[in-house]
Amino acid sequence: MTDRERTQIEAQQEVEQIIKTAKMLGVEVDETDVAHWLTAMAASGTMEWEVDEEAGIFGHEITLLDFDKATLDRYRRIADIVQLPDLPNVETAISLAGSAAQGVIQLYPGDCDYFERVNIKAETREEACRILADLMRNKALAKFEGPNYQLTEVKFGTWKTDVVKDGERIKAGSPISWSPDEVKAGKMQVFRASGEPWEVEWEYGCLDPGWCKMDWVIAEPEKGRVVNASNMLDVTWETPDGDIIPLDGFLDPYFQEVYLEAESVPLFAKLARHISPQALDEYVRQLTGEVYKYTHKHVNYGKAAKRMYNIFRLTGRHQAAALIRELFDEPAALLYQVWSLLDTIDDASQPGSTIDRETLVQQTDALIQNVVKTCEGPLETEIVMALIRLRDDITGRVDLGEDWAALIADSRA
Repeated sequence: MTDRERTQIEAQQEVEQIIKTAKMLGVEVDETDVAHWLTAMAASGTMEWEVDEEAGIFGHEITLLDFDKATLDRYRRIADIVQLPDLPNVETAISLAGSAAQGVIQLYPGDCDYFERVNIKAETREEACRILADLMRNKALAKFEGPNYQLTEVKFGTWKTDVVKDGERIKAGSPISWSPDEVKAGKMQVFRASGEPWEVEWEYGCLDPGWCKMDWVIAEPEKGRVVNASNMLDVTWETPDGDIIPLDGFLDPYFQEVYLEAESVPLFAKLARHISPQALDEYVRQLTGEVYKYTHKHVNYGKAAKRMYNIFRLTGRHQAAALIRELFDEPAALLYQVWSLLDTIDDASQPGSTIDRETLVQQTDALIQNVVKTCEGPLETEIVMALIRLRDDITGRVDLGEDWAALIADSRA
């Protein structure tokens, strides 16, 4: 028996085992799709990335298998809102991450999560941090609000001491979260641990940029949909000698991103050479910790399953990954959108929001219909009634007032 014949037999046995297990769980399986996916996975390399020249995208070859290229125009339109620009001394590479990058199997993605590599060429680290501060604030102000988008939060900087903000104690080492109005003002008001008032200026974030992230609510009226769109920044400083130094101390790997602009390949290739050989092990450890968090502390089995899928597909446990993969197109998976919609509604319904309320209503109506089709019994009644109450508040039929936050929290639970 040749190696090829042996591989084919083993692949068929894996498919049969997956089908058997799926039937026991009541999950439908596309046998042909599973076989093709397992074959492609067997031929892929753990650290390999590739370019799809026709689509103008690139990324880890395993990740590209799950990307739905039919959605490319949509995600590029949203990227135009959230991505930082290239400048003579700034190179960027914008990518799609999370469930949105797995549209072939994730039929009910939650948010639009972007990940952007930002490489700043500067004489000193301090100068690079100042450039980053200007980049982020200028972007926030340029895309502060519009007919179909609204900035909701910016994370920039790390607290060097304990502070109290809005009555909440924040420990040193925590990321600094800026509201849109605080970004616009370029400052925020907090209290030191001693109780002394402290006006913190935007430039304080330059001391240690830390976790940098920008969040928007994006409306798509033509689709009757509103989504949260985030852009997490992985910022590096390129020294005059050509050394690449991550400003947060860690250069992120590229195991779940689909890069949307082929012209950023040179930057990606330059940065990829500096990624640690242990990056995969560290990435898997991080995901494993998140699986524990979402199954024990902040229970969300949808998020746990998505992380388990990434762990299994990257560590060669393809049979387990293929089985989880089949869960994502089950009708019950759309309930994952309930959680995401609640966050979106909460952000888009703040006073002064420019997001069209009718679009929110359309999305809520569609979700109610899907819940009715998917759920039965008390669970259906509970979710539908919560969504109807939220819909009534959005339309102005009922003013929930102080009950709004409580209803959002109860609905998430």
